[in-house]
Amino acid sequence: MDGGAAESSKVKQFEKLRGQLSGSVSIKERIRVVVMNMEATNRLLYSSLLFLHHSPTSEVLENTGVHVETLKKQLREIADIHRDCSGEYYRYHGDWKNEVQMAVSLLCFLHWLDTGKLLTHPEAEKRLQLDPSEFGLDVEDYLIGVCFMSNELPRYVVNQVTAGDYNCPGRVLEFLTDLYEVFRMLNLRNDFLRRKFDGMKYDLRRVTEVYYDVKIRGLVLNEDVPKGHPILDS
Repeated sequence: MDGGAAESSKVKQFEKLRGQLSGSVSIKERIRVVVMNMEATNRLLYSSLLFLHHSPTSEVLENTGVHVETLKKQLREIADIHRDCSGEYYRYHGDWKNEVQMAVSLLCFLHWLDTGKLLTHPEAEKRLQLDPSEFGLDVEDYLIGVCFMSNELPRYVVNQVTAGDYNCPGRVLEFLTDLYEVFRMLNLRNDFLRRKFDGMKYDLRRVTEVYYDVKIRGLVLNEDVPKGHPILDS
């Protein structure tokens, strides 16, 4: 290949790379706009949950519905953008993952308030109307969202006890104990996820302290701490 042909080949390569970079910037900008809207929706949903401290749970759950519907719409918008870069999910995943994790956290909390149970990964995808064959919920994003939800439970317990619900600590303690135990089954390689899981132990300890405080004061006559309680056994 003579010098002219080599130079032409090099120019063509960099023109192609320039086009790819321009396309990537365009996609990131489209995602950024949607993510900013998701951030605002998550804030509104979280603000609605703050009314739990002085409003009936059923009323709070009803008022959060409109925000959940907005999150579904926004995730559909990201899924639509993703179709323009099919096969590159994890290239752009970092642009939306934080808000998805927060959304999962809030949905898990809502589900627990409504059912007393953990929102599973398939249930979260269904709740958000995500199609796992096209644009699903990353497993680590789900798990991090669950850990974020755990962080909210100690404060919720304290506020519920202040409001006179002395059985709340026992219910939350049982739930968190079971959650902590199943998390211990996982081999967590993601450093951030592992740190969030480590924080769950402190959430559990704080709830345990509140549980024993109300029990010692004779404010509640509940069953003993669940067997195999990780805080007592550690």
